[in-house]
Amino acid sequence: MNKFGRILLSTGALGAAAVAYSAAIERRHWTLRQATLPVLAEDAAPLRVLHISDLHMTPNQRSKQRWVAALAELDPDLVVNTGDNLAHPQAVPAALRAMGPLLDRPGIFVFGSNDYYGPTAKNPARYLLPSRKAQRIHGEPLPWRDLRAAMTERGWLDATHRRHEIEVAGMRIHLAGLDDPHLHLDRYDLIGGPAPADVQLRLGVTHSPEPRVLDSFAEDGYDLVLAGHTHGGQLRLPGYGALVTNCELDRSRARGASTWGERMHLHVSAGLGTSPYAPVRFACPPEATLLTLLPRSEKPTSTSENTHKRTPFGAGESVR
Repeated sequence: MNKFGRILLSTGALGAAAVAYSAAIERRHWTLRQATLPVLAEDAAPLRVLHISDLHMTPNQRSKQRWVAALAELDPDLVVNTGDNLAHPQAVPAALRAMGPLLDRPGIFVFGSNDYYGPTAKNPARYLLPSRKAQRIHGEPLPWRDLRAAMTERGWLDATHRRHEIEVAGMRIHLAGLDDPHLHLDRYDLIGGPAPADVQLRLGVTHSPEPRVLDSFAEDGYDLVLAGHTHGGQLRLPGYGALVTNCELDRSRARGASTWGERMHLHVSAGLGTSPYAPVRFACPPEATLLTLLPRSEKPTSTSENTHKRTPFGAGESVR
């Protein structure tokens, strides 16, 4: 075999190994990310917020269901779900098994495109196109109304195009949320206006972190916006980061915490799932995030990329 042939063979073998690792190992390497953000009013005590997103649940994903359910052991003060829970028309019971123990805690949610429509087979190369050039292809409608009814019955608040004021752990929180900007369902005019000054936290929630939405939240004085959708890029290259974000957000903010504008913080979850038609992750394990919110005068202990920390129930490790 000549030198060129050996190079081709080696390249093919490395590619096959990377695909096998991405599909069989990393996409099940459930990981807890922890971050500390200084976003609260000066008189506030620390607040623990669990951010989950992009479960893309199918009925047979038992490992994911067990791991997400175990997150209740973290004892969060508030749970925020930023959408894309479903990937199958019969996945509502599975999603509720995963979130079951968390539904006993204060929680809020908005939906994403993959709550409304099921996944479809697509050319993976389309994700490498800018989002404005990639034609959207919707699958069959999903039973999002059933999921919403179950979550609201357990006490979680639907933040879709609503403003709420709630009290959590003795703290007054103003929150507002949007329908999915990725589908252009967002109507910021329905929630627009300055956030109140007499609360300890002004929290915005959206599925897709489109810059036009983030600009509006920042202009209205929100302290923190939580979002998902990007999957952290899903495929990341060491030293380069996410290849794409599947929205207009820049690649540097594809996962983790960053700042937006002069004072607002943004946290984008890399999410816990993938489309059944693209079941791979590389250098971007599925994750949930435990955010510790502190007063603005206190220094955070983690960087914008944050850290992975193990927990007693196995977060940060594969769970079979």
